[in-house]
Amino acid sequence: MNAQSLRGMTALITGAARRLGRATALALADEGVNIVIHHRASAAEARDLQRELEARGVRAWPLEADLGHPRQCDALVPRALEAAGALEILVNNAAAFPADTVDDLTRERLLEMVEVNAWAPFALGRSFARAVKRGVVINFLDTRLRGYDPAHVAYIMSKHLLERFTRTMALEFAPGVRVNAVAPGLILPPAGKDETYLDRLAARVPLQRHGEPEQVAAAVVFLAQSEFITGQVLYVDGGRHLAEYRYGPHPD
Repeated sequence: MNAQSLRGMTALITGAARRLGRATALALADEGVNIVIHHRASAAEARDLQRELEARGVRAWPLEADLGHPRQCDALVPRALEAAGALEILVNNAAAFPADTVDDLTRERLLEMVEVNAWAPFALGRSFARAVKRGVVINFLDTRLRGYDPAHVAYIMSKHLLERFTRTMALEFAPGVRVNAVAPGLILPPAGKDETYLDRLAARVPLQRHGEPEQVAAAVVFLAQSEFITGQVLYVDGGRHLAEYRYGPHPD
């Protein structure tokens, strides 16, 4: 049986203007999917992406919202539906990635990360499931769910919670809405780093190389097309999740 055609569907992608969100938007557009481009503070990049998507023959609508503000988060799916008229796909890509350790972790930082990285995807997924009745949600996790990141404690804890939410949502939103996740590994360098950073860490990856944003985006397309998959986490990391890591993404 052929994969489900996505042509003519519409996706809301959080954090779509940059990095993995942008790659995902382009990959879905190549499948004929219209894109609601959520961003927080990347208006210029969102407009540039809108023009590129429209040049590929799909429609696109930039929407600004701060997912750390409950009212803005709760309003995002209704606003997307108002702009686009329909939604069939939700991609929860947006996330915050501050550095902290066990020694300097604060209650406020942990709650902030839970709000943005776990609660917002859950709240958006619930709003989406209630509004559309049938569709697919894809959450972005992290390969370090199988290990530990001592340099980003609040972040990785929030991603652990999102993994639990993913499986819960898959059960609660079935049969109409499927919920899956992708867990990228060594794909893009963090802010302030370049390609040499990725090359240096590639030795820790079983496949001995880093990945590309397009490979993560392809995994999103696969999950969107696969009508009999729900509750799964697809690691796109060259096998990195098979080993436990003592060091985070910014080792000395």
